[in-house]
Amino acid sequence: MNRFLPWGLASLISLAFLAVFIAYPIAGVLMRSFVGDNGFSAAGFVTFLTKARYLEAFGNSIILGGAVTLTSTIVGVFLAFVVARYEVPFGSIVFLLPLSVLIIPELISAQSWIMVLGNNGFVTHLFKTMGLPFPKFYGWFGLIYVMTLTFYVHVFLAALAALRGFDHSLEEAGQSLGTAPLSTYLKVVFPTVMPAVLSSGLIVFTLAFGNFAISINLGQSVPLLSVLTYRSFVSETGGSPVMQSTLATVSILLVASVLFMQKRYLSKKEYQMFAGRTPPRVKLRGWKSALASGAAGLLIVLSLLPALVVLVGSFTLSSGPVMHWGQFTFENYYRIWNGDLDVIWNSLKFSSLATTFGVCFATLVSYLLVKKPSSTTALLDYLLLLPLTVSGTVLGIALSQGFNSGPLVLTGTSALMVCAMMLRRLPFGVRNASSNLHNISNSLEEASVSLGVPPIKTFFKVMLPLMAPGIAAAAILTWVTTVAELSTVVVLYQAGQETLPIQIFRLISSDLMGRASAFGVINIIIIIVPIVLGIKAMNVKLFAS
Repeated sequence: MNRFLPWGLASLISLAFLAVFIAYPIAGVLMRSFVGDNGFSAAGFVTFLTKARYLEAFGNSIILGGAVTLTSTIVGVFLAFVVARYEVPFGSIVFLLPLSVLIIPELISAQSWIMVLGNNGFVTHLFKTMGLPFPKFYGWFGLIYVMTLTFYVHVFLAALAALRGFDHSLEEAGQSLGTAPLSTYLKVVFPTVMPAVLSSGLIVFTLAFGNFAISINLGQSVPLLSVLTYRSFVSETGGSPVMQSTLATVSILLVASVLFMQKRYLSKKEYQMFAGRTPPRVKLRGWKSALASGAAGLLIVLSLLPALVVLVGSFTLSSGPVMHWGQFTFENYYRIWNGDLDVIWNSLKFSSLATTFGVCFATLVSYLLVKKPSSTTALLDYLLLLPLTVSGTVLGIALSQGFNSGPLVLTGTSALMVCAMMLRRLPFGVRNASSNLHNISNSLEEASVSLGVPPIKTFFKVMLPLMAPGIAAAAILTWVTTVAELSTVVVLYQAGQETLPIQIFRLISSDLMGRASAFGVINIIIIIVPIVLGIKAMNVKLFAS
């Protein structure tokens, strides 16, 4: 019994929590997709396979995921190669790119580009005044363009880490044998970094395939599975859940298959470098320098531009969907102050609770996985992967359906909103919380216990202080992602539970871009403050893991 307490019990409690709030809702979605009026039925899948709009949405989602993966890979690898191999003027600010993904939520990124290139956008209006036609931004172009600028950072980070870890002596050996530099890159360098690029590329595919915020705002003429699933849920609330469950199941199966292929491929493609020598950075000159620096610099500007556009838009006079650029006002902020402060309070309250509970749970689970492995923790590790196989919309639907009846009714409550926000990013919280656990020697804990200190007290007195950097990073990342969460909570919230992303989404849908921009600025400020405090005051390394 002593060997079971306390960590065996902690593992069982953690396992029970994940089983109830992750496995049970997702299993419920899968089961309801096979249930008809008279018991077992495949009517939902028959409808899916025979209705053109469902097949079109499914095909479009795959095409979109593939296109965004391709463009993100090209852009990310190019920028990583330029930064890793050449001296560029803006090399010192490249670290802002991963932060831009956190600082600028997907919804605000879509909003900002609509304000620039949409039907009433600044550039669109400028072209109209000049009497020149401007191509329609909504549809395939807008979707691929905005998603590429949003997701290429994932490929960039992975490719940059792989290129910096590449042993330059291998490249020199190839060239010393008479191989041309381009051929050496293609035959030696890129096959070595390909596993990292493919891994991040498949992550981009799943993000683009299940994306909701950008898709519903820019994909007006392109039916997509994530949007169709959301609209199916909204229209069928109170009715049969078969079709919404079927659409969610299709999404789950596709993403799970992609993750399985990723794991299988990477298990066969593993390269290791021993005592590698980092390739030197070369200073380009002439047209090559202008081309590389200009293209890479443009990418950085476009990545960070949405924050500036939203800031300017929040102080711009607007009449419905029309933005009067150049006419500044504080009206958008006055309206928030006089009637919408509850939205800000909801975001702060829900995100604070989700971050607190999420970080505490992630800290415990990461400790169990790394320091107290067992058959129970192996199952725990598996359940933690489930949120990665579902999009935010599907997770929200699963939770709504799973807890709308029975012994635990939570649908429509703030508690389920907080739980959803916590679960959505839990795998990443566990990853960051455990980032430095592998470097902590077991002998420290064993010495404390051998001196008579109880295991729990040892955990709090010895292990927690050593885990502090990883826990701080997990807390910051959990906070900024829950503050920006839309796809999960948009299917769960009731009147009075609106958060900043939900309010921004509603305002964009009503073409009230000025007010949406003001809320967007507030959202960005709430996101950026803990990042600055964590990096400057606490020296937190957000992407160390």
